[in-house]
Amino acid sequence: MFQCCVMLGRLVADPQLSMTKNEIHVTRFRIAVDRPYKGKDGSPSADFFDVIAWRSLADFVCKYFRKGKPILVQGRMETRSYTTQEGEKKYVTELIAEHAAFGGDTSARHDAPPLPEPPAYAAGASASGSSAAQEDEEGDALSGDDLPF
Repeated sequence: MFQCCVMLGRLVADPQLSMTKNEIHVTRFRIAVDRPYKGKDGSPSADFFDVIAWRSLADFVCKYFRKGKPILVQGRMETRSYTTQEGEKKYVTELIAEHAAFGGDTSARHDAPPLPEPPAYAAGASASGSSAAQEDEEGDALSGDDLPF
């Protein structure tokens, strides 16, 4: 089976770095992920997810991220259970982070110049959308009939 979970959200609080008994770095933090719709009263709504990062990823998150900053997290969901002192069984679902990246910065100036257009990656397409001839390694023009697929 394969599981991959990718979330873009904002940190609810500053992440805190801690260590296990074996001196492995770990951080637990919560992110708020906006829902694509507003609530009944018109206010924005979000879901909250607990995230765990280990070793160098934990160091990275604690060094570069603070409360309110957007973060992109990729990993897998895990559910674990525990028993409370009252004997009640509880379940917790957490995102075990495998990768994290900057999700953008809302503190950027709104009057900043726009980013350049990305290059066209479609075969034979240019930025304007018109078709252009491709070339092989020797510089010879290729047509659609010359391609092996």
